[in-house]
Amino acid sequence: APPMPRTKFDLAAHEAAMASPTAKDLAAVPCWDPATLDALGTIPTTSPAEVEAIVAKARKAQEQWSQSSWTTRRRLLRTLLRWCVEDQERIAEVACRDSGKTLTDAVFGEVLVTCEKLKWLAENAEGALADERRAAGTTVAFTKNVHVEYRPLGVIGAIVPWNYPFHNVLNPLSAALASGNAIVIKVSEYASWSTRYYGAAIRACLEAVGAPADLVHFVYGYGATGAALTTCAGVDKIIFVGSPEIGKRVMRQAADSLTPVVLELGGKDPFVLCDDLSDKELDRIAQIALRGVFQSMGQNCAGPERFIVVDDPSAKKKKSGVYDGFCARIAKVAPLLRTGASVEEPAAVDCGAVTMGTPAIRRLQHLVDDAVARGAQIVAGGVAPAAPAAKKSTSLFGGSSPSKQREAPADVAASGSFYPPTVLKDVPFDALIAKEEIFGPIMCIFAPCASDDEAVARANDCGFALSSCAFAQDPKRAAKVAGRLRAGMSSVNDLEGTTYLSQSLPFGGLGLSGFDRFAGVEGLRGLCSTRSV
Repeated sequence: APPMPRTKFDLAAHEAAMASPTAKDLAAVPCWDPATLDALGTIPTTSPAEVEAIVAKARKAQEQWSQSSWTTRRRLLRTLLRWCVEDQERIAEVACRDSGKTLTDAVFGEVLVTCEKLKWLAENAEGALADERRAAGTTVAFTKNVHVEYRPLGVIGAIVPWNYPFHNVLNPLSAALASGNAIVIKVSEYASWSTRYYGAAIRACLEAVGAPADLVHFVYGYGATGAALTTCAGVDKIIFVGSPEIGKRVMRQAADSLTPVVLELGGKDPFVLCDDLSDKELDRIAQIALRGVFQSMGQNCAGPERFIVVDDPSAKKKKSGVYDGFCARIAKVAPLLRTGASVEEPAAVDCGAVTMGTPAIRRLQHLVDDAVARGAQIVAGGVAPAAPAAKKSTSLFGGSSPSKQREAPADVAASGSFYPPTVLKDVPFDALIAKEEIFGPIMCIFAPCASDDEAVARANDCGFALSSCAFAQDPKRAAKVAGRLRAGMSSVNDLEGTTYLSQSLPFGGLGLSGFDRFAGVEGLRGLCSTRSV
């Protein structure tokens, strides 16, 4: 593993430079731990010419790998899985250092889902990509047999974000290799350091099974590096995970060479609660909701961002309805969540850092301020601490009341980039936070709806449509509501992100959330050319 240095990174100076970067600023990618501001070194930017040469190397390796047996591919997948299991603590720690998340978040969101992915591929990839017999049709049925073949495309280009430094690499990598492709991955400038360790381990796994070393490459840098990959004629398909704005740019760049793209552009998932829920069920759901919102500090593509509760105030109810009961349960726990550097004090920290630093924190504060100005109430958090400085301090905001959090001292976030776990209730549907992706530690509970129909209409009134979930005491009611939600994925009486733990299911959305799929049979076949015989 790479060393863990203790010199401090000047985040303020870096952010000031990147507001108007020079060629010198873009020549290397600085790396730092967002939770501690420990400097982690720099990585040279990959030039467009170097990207072209790397893709050419990958293509030569792929020509050999495309002829590999399923026995060899399974051995590679199981070797990667063994590494994930045996070295899971180091994998999680490296992800924490690069992104600022907690060790618990890393184990769940990085290691566990990657193990599921590798296990599913090892057991199912061969069957998913086997020749598939089809009906020949009446005219030639007596003389012909027909089938479909799935052949590897060649070189896959992937541009991945920073929020899951390990899984965002292993996810496209494992599928590409399983389907007989090579892959070149452009990692985020906010999470490049971890690939020094992950890349070395991946190369060791390739060597262990006799696979070509050039099957997997990483490229580093900013927009120019990504553009070089998306416009490279040697790339056969692009997988992009990021924002709608950059996703559109990737599409335009890939259009010149007619390179197909997979776009996963985030979400604003609805979490619907019906008014028949019992107190016991609300206890369970409140815990699920808190885990969903504050997993990786809300920096998730698929995560609950819009809590929509059916609770008609005109109806005769018991003393505390579902809306008040849910808010009360959240209010008991959210103010107690402790923010800090998990690698430093794992048992004393519940929530990690905001990876993208000051610009992201300011954006989160703007969303909160707008919601409050329109009538929302702050239940917990709600005020950004002062700008980070290079000074150690952990377990921030621990156990304080919402009012005390709003009076945080100027140096409260001295250790890194933090925003307090925040809960808003009575949020109006015309607030900015109702439409814009939050991608941060803010639970947004909207003003209650009078009926299931209104809740569904509110949930579907959004450009994003990645995932969704609905809860009701009556499972049939929950399933009916979930079935009406416009989204690429949905869960019934469970957190919407749990669909990702079933790697047999395709992952992707509609509208601003993008198109095409990865994971499952659909994702594997999407990395192949479909050939009719």
